Parts: sequence; structure tokens; C-alpha cells
Amino acid sequence: MSLFMDIKYFDNAATTSIKPEVLEEMMPYLKVKYGNPSSMYSVGREAKKAIEKAREQVANLIGCKPHEVYFTGCGSESDNTAIKGIAYANAHRKRHIITSKIEHPAVLHTCQFLQRQGYSVTYLNVNSEGVVDLEELKNSIRYDTMLISIMFANNEIGTIQPVTEIAKIAKMHNIVFHTDSVQACGNVPINVKKMGIDMLSLSGHKIHAPKGIGALYVREGIEFEKFIDGGHQERNKRGGTENVAGIVGLGKACELARMNMANHIRYLQELRNYYISRVKETIPNVKLNGKLENRLPGNANFSFEGVDGEALLLNLDAKGICASSGSACSTGSPEPSHVLTAIGCTPSQAFSALRTTFDEENTKSDIDYLVENLKEIVERLRKINPQEQQ
Repeated sequence: MSLFMDIKYFDNAATTSIKPEVLEEMMPYLKVKYGNPSSMYSVGREAKKAIEKAREQVANLIGCKPHEVYFTGCGSESDNTAIKGIAYANAHRKRHIITSKIEHPAVLHTCQFLQRQGYSVTYLNVNSEGVVDLEELKNSIRYDTMLISIMFANNEIGTIQPVTEIAKIAKMHNIVFHTDSVQACGNVPINVKKMGIDMLSLSGHKIHAPKGIGALYVREGIEFEKFIDGGHQERNKRGGTENVAGIVGLGKACELARMNMANHIRYLQELRNYYISRVKETIPNVKLNGKLENRLPGNANFSFEGVDGEALLLNLDAKGICASSGSACSTGSPEPSHVLTAIGCTPSQAFSALRTTFDEENTKSDIDYLVENLKEIVERLRKINPQEQQ
């Protein structure tokens, strides 16, 4: 019997399970077709062929040309490559970057690293729904602005940014536009050509591929410095022997996501809306963080007044329920969520937040189980700390 048979998993923004079809596609490249793609003999050529097929599958999901896709080790590496790659390529001409205050740490910490190297970064505010102000963006552009990096959708509150409008502003000023779409890819339709996106990051383990594989789209004609030196892999932009099985898995996951996009979105929206309505009907003094509209289909983030978020998570875990308080990359931080703070939440609201992110493996009966346990746990925790409620 599986140790995790009775687990109810609601943290798909942190990671997803590998789909059986993805694992099946990967297995030959772990057991039989294990050649180095740079080798000239048949086993190596088979591996190289598989990589190029996966490159095409990724390209088909986001609407670009296969040769514009570069494979990386994860979404964070893709973000680092995009931001540092553009920064270093423009170091002698332009040294200003624009981003937002609610980006993933992979973007924020990369920008902070560049600031320590003498680059200048503007961090845009967001409104109470987590959306950047386009007028503030326009007013922040300088003569030496080289890059705008704004995430497609937020990992904590699910807010989808006006990506197409941002891209138009960037193009008007001849500025490269990068978007971290780790949470959005596979969950909303994306066409980088129609939207005007210049660079885009994605990650395999958010869309039912394995961990340790990601990709970066770079529009043809954009020059960027390599992030990892080594061999001549990835058209001399990312040294290191390719993770063939991981790349194959990412390609298959992208293919499945593209084929099932409409049904996937419809089902997750139904689950999410059902959960949100049940929480509001069942538990008093709750706050939905972020607007219901213009939100990732499977994302819901609530603050439960008078409840310690860590205690809430531990009590849910005791019931076999997996959820999170925010970004998995920030777990353990003593500071309140920078995303919730940016949208105007008080520290107590931020520390009482619970993020649930659904997937097709979840059902309405799972959500009923979640809400029933949430109601009981929240009531109990509020009785323990009544002074925290206002």
C-alpha cells in the first residue's frame, strides 16, 4: 500500500505529479536510448533526435519556432539566463531593468544581484488585485532601460498580468520584454508571437513533467550572454550534457497540455469557484486575496482572520491535506509574503494565508473534505487565540 494513498494534494503550484504518459515516454532514454546527444554513433543520434522532437513540442505549446527554445535545468535557471543574459549583453550601453514587486524570488533575487553589480532596477507597485499599473510602467522607462521582466501569472494569488499591453509598451521603446510564465504555461493559452513576448521562462515540474528541466524561449534576433559555460550544447548558449529523459518528458507534457488546454481550464475553474464559494459560505471572516476574474484557473488564496498560517498547515497535514502558505521557494521565511504585502494585506492577514492550487486529479468530493476540515480547524485555532481576531 502506498504511503501517500490517502493524501489530498492541493499544492500543484509547488509541483505536480508526473503523468503516466510522460513517464512512459521518458523511460527508454533512461534505460536503452541513453546515449550522449553530442556523440556521432546511433545511440547518440537517437538522443539528439528526441531532443529536437521535444523542442518542437515546447514550441507548439507557446507558439514559437523550435530553434527559439533553449532547454535549461529549471524555471529559475531560465529566469537567471534571461535577465543576466540581457544585462551582460548590454552592460556597456544600457543598465536599467524594470520588474514588479510581486515577482518570484528567481527574478527578484537576480535583479538584486545585478544591483550589487551596479545595475539599476525599478520595482513596480501593484494594485490590491496584484496587477501592475501600465502608466507607472511607462513613466519608469529611461533612456538606458534594456529589459522589462514581468511575470505572466503570480504563483501565490494567481493574478494574470496584461502581458500583451506590456509587450506593446516595451516594443515602442525598443526594450526586451521577458515574462516568467512558470505558473501560466499549460494553464492558460500562450502565443508568444501574437502577444509580442521576447523571452519566456517555463518549468517542467509545474506541468506534470519531472523536476530538473525547464526551457527558455528567446525570440530570434535577440542577443544574450550564456549563463553556463562549457560545451557547445543548446547552440552554444547552455553548456553541459543535456538531460535527455527530462527534456523528452517536458516535450510530452507540453504536447498533452496543448491538446487538453480547453478542458483543463474549464475543469479547474469549476473546482476553484466551487471551493471559493464553499469557503465563503462555510467559514466567517475570510478574505480572498486577488480578484476572482483574470486569475489562474486552479488558484485560490484565502486569509483566515485570527489564524496562524503555520498552525493551519500543520493541522491540515495531520488530516492528510497538502496545501501551502505561499511560494514553496519562500517556505521557512520569518517575513510575511512579499506578494500579499504588496497588495495591501496586513502582516496578520499575510501570516494567516492559505494557498490551494488544484489540478485535474482533484474532485469536488476532495474539496468537500478540504472545506469540512478547514472549518473545524479554523474554529479550533480561533478559540485558542481569540485575541488575534478583531
